[in-house]
Amino acid sequence: MKFWPRTLLWRSVLLIALVLIVAHLASLQVFRVSEREPRARQIAQQIVSAVNLTRAALITAQADKRLSLLSDLSQREGIQIYLGEPGEQVAPLPDLPTFNLVAAEVRERLGADTKLTTNRGGVYGTWVSFTIDDDEFWVLLPRSRLERIEPLRWIGWVALVLVLALAGAYLIVARINRPLRALTRAAAQMGQGKIPPPVEETGPAEIRTLASAFNQMATDLKRLDDERALLLAGVSHDLRTPLSRIRLGLEMLDDKGDSELKAGLVRDVEDIDAAINQFLDFARLGEVEPAVAEGDLNALVRSVAERYARSGQPVAMRLSPLPPMTLRTMAMQRLIANLIDNALRHGRSEVEVATGKMPGCAFVEVIDRGPGVPPDQAERMVQPFTRLDAARGGAGTGLGLAIVDRIARMHGGSIRLLAREGGGLRARVELPLAAKG
Repeated sequence: MKFWPRTLLWRSVLLIALVLIVAHLASLQVFRVSEREPRARQIAQQIVSAVNLTRAALITAQADKRLSLLSDLSQREGIQIYLGEPGEQVAPLPDLPTFNLVAAEVRERLGADTKLTTNRGGVYGTWVSFTIDDDEFWVLLPRSRLERIEPLRWIGWVALVLVLALAGAYLIVARINRPLRALTRAAAQMGQGKIPPPVEETGPAEIRTLASAFNQMATDLKRLDDERALLLAGVSHDLRTPLSRIRLGLEMLDDKGDSELKAGLVRDVEDIDAAINQFLDFARLGEVEPAVAEGDLNALVRSVAERYARSGQPVAMRLSPLPPMTLRTMAMQRLIANLIDNALRHGRSEVEVATGKMPGCAFVEVIDRGPGVPPDQAERMVQPFTRLDAARGGAGTGLGLAIVDRIARMHGGSIRLLAREGGGLRARVELPLAAKG
């Protein structure tokens, strides 16, 4: 629904408001029905008293004094009396329950031929007729002498009570929702690859239980992450020492031996060393690096791409103007380098690095003409130690895209592996323009 609130707070307040409005309308209707008959009798009594007073005054007054008496009644009592016209026809009272009860009560006391109307000759008010001898008179009673037939004065009080009730409901629901908002923020941090601080376990029992379970989950994840980082760092360190000895031994070998075998062993050592570097990069991703509020993504892309160009590796650039962004400089350089390494490893021709802007986000993408990634495998490829079947026999640890994914999530972004028209892969990282540091 277009106008349905998105947050639990405002949904709860809206539902409470609807319930209160329905309850108040129902109460008002019950009040009107229960008060209708007593109010009708009270109004009829006021009309009958005014008519009897006027009739008695006119009957007892001398004929030549009646006009002055009518003037006195109008000034003192606010009652206006008019002489009726022969054969005069007036509109009946509106066919409403209260009017019908008032008319029945008045006619019972003043006579069945008593006329009542709310409009006589274009003048609106409460008009009641009576006769003296053969003359018909009309009494116009001002609204000030009668209580209002509809209890409109209650609407203001009902509205005030409703507003106060809604304000109270908002405060109550906001207090209940406060722990949920804290949980939402903590879950968002976890989605960015961060371990949030423990959430305060307050509120109703259900929310306290949820917060406790979330804190336990965050603690377990942090412990697992620390253990994995420690394991990777330890293994990498233990492997690097004998690897250094092997490299030193290879360099000391006599060149008279099999040079091709020696060169192959050196390449193997370099591949193992590169894999160890990736293990260490993955293990160190949890380390906090200060974010730069006015980071230049294009400048980072340019610096990384130029490094590859200096080493003779073909990397082209296509950079679009971008606004300053909040970035972790070293982590973002590692992200770009990993994307380029992946493209150079699997691409068949020149690799291109491009930047651009879309609604709400900027992107950096590395484009190659390699075999690409099947759409059903794209999500799996960003998981640690995952490679396509065709690539398992080659070099690589399966950590390159996993590192890219974690760095992207640290910035509130994501990675997408898209098929390139004509063959190849577009590895695109999308970052919100208000990127979170």
